[in-house]
Amino acid sequence: MKEIEVLDRSTTASDFWDNNEFAQKLLQKRAGLQRSVTLWKDLHKAAEDISVMVALSEEEEDDSMIEEIQSSLLAIEEKTSRTEIKAMLSGENDFNNAIMMINSGAGGTESQDWAMILLRMYTRWGDIKGYRTEVVDIQYGEEAGIKSAMVIFTGDYAFGYLRSEVGVHRLVRISPYDANKRRHTSFASVFVYPEIEDDIKVEINESDLRIDIYRSSGPGGQGVNTTDSAVRITHLPTGIVVQCQNERSQHKNKASAMKVLKARIYELEQEKKNDELKVLEKSKKKIEWGSQIRSYVLHPYQLVKDVRTGVETGNVNAVLDGELDSFIEAFLLKNR
Repeated sequence: MKEIEVLDRSTTASDFWDNNEFAQKLLQKRAGLQRSVTLWKDLHKAAEDISVMVALSEEEEDDSMIEEIQSSLLAIEEKTSRTEIKAMLSGENDFNNAIMMINSGAGGTESQDWAMILLRMYTRWGDIKGYRTEVVDIQYGEEAGIKSAMVIFTGDYAFGYLRSEVGVHRLVRISPYDANKRRHTSFASVFVYPEIEDDIKVEINESDLRIDIYRSSGPGGQGVNTTDSAVRITHLPTGIVVQCQNERSQHKNKASAMKVLKARIYELEQEKKNDELKVLEKSKKKIEWGSQIRSYVLHPYQLVKDVRTGVETGNVNAVLDGELDSFIEAFLLKNR
């Protein structure tokens, strides 16, 4: 409530609309916080209603209300569980949008195809959760799949949820690219950055940037833009490289790349003084055996198992279609 009051004071400032984009983000944040407050109030009211029903049933010795009471209790229990999970998202950047990086491991086409499967899995998860997902950069493999991809998830608590996915993901399956139908193990890594609010100042000097403009391309030579609109920005002091080729407009691609660069530099600075982000950075491991956070086995049996929490399911297809909440919630509970 206090944070909402602070935001309300900001919205009444005379210069609030001077920066329209920042104002819109502030209003979006306030709306998200207000939804959380409303949810807790609704739960409180539902609990009071159940208490009244129980008292009425006892007073009138009317057992016909028991079934309705039980149904209401189950509903409130489910809502409370979901709300408690959201309450754990109290980190400094948990409310922010998320920037996800997916990279294939060693192994060529196998790992690149696996990285593409992960990209689809996370964008499907974003669709299910109601997030807007935007693939701002993608590097396709020579034969199939992708070498890397960058996705922005826009919506309340996107980073808070997706930070649980940071690490190496391992796939075991019969390879569709092996003529002998042998079993292969593939690896791909996922890392997630919070998108930084415009009110946080990250100083970036133009002289520290090398900006390259090139022609973007799609798989197999298809989808090639007719103009040089793709943008690659190198931040010389840190060596950070970001690129964007999603838009036809060079200006829009540069703006998106600068947004990502700002987030990367901010994360780097925070790493020096923020223990939480230090732990997050340390979770980036080599994309190889023994470093995975989750295994997806399609052969000789079907099982997805999270190494960190022990949560597992045999419904692999559902997981690859975006049903990740059980894994995400278990991670949040374990690290609350």
